[in-house]
Amino acid sequence: MAKGYWIGRVDVSNDEGYKPYAVANGPIFKKWGGRFVVRAGKFTTVEGASRTRNVVIEFPDYQTAIACYNSPEYQANIKVRQPHAIADLIIIEGYDGPQPSDG
Repeated sequence: MAKGYWIGRVDVSNDEGYKPYAVANGPIFKKWGGRFVVRAGKFTTVEGASRTRNVVIEFPDYQTAIACYNSPEYQANIKVRQPHAIADLIIIEGYDGPQPSDG
C-alpha cells in the first residue's frame, strides 16, 4: 500500500508566534503515524516560486494523512499557525509501482 504525504511550503512572519504550532504538531503527527521526511532543510529553488520553509511528512497511507489533517487537534492547531505564517499544503498519495530501470 502506498504511503500518504503532506507537502508543505511555509513563510513564517513571526517565529515566536509560530513555535507553539510547531511544538503541538509532534504529538498530533505521532498519533496518526506521521514522521518528518523533510523539515525546513537547506534547499535550492530551480524552477518556479518557493517559500522559506519546506516540509514533507510521511503517513502510513493517504487516508491516514487526510484523517490527520481533518482531526480536531490539527484543525485547532491551524488556528495557532494562521496569524504567524502563510502556508501551502497538499496531501498526496505516494507511488508504489515499478521504478525506472538502470538499463
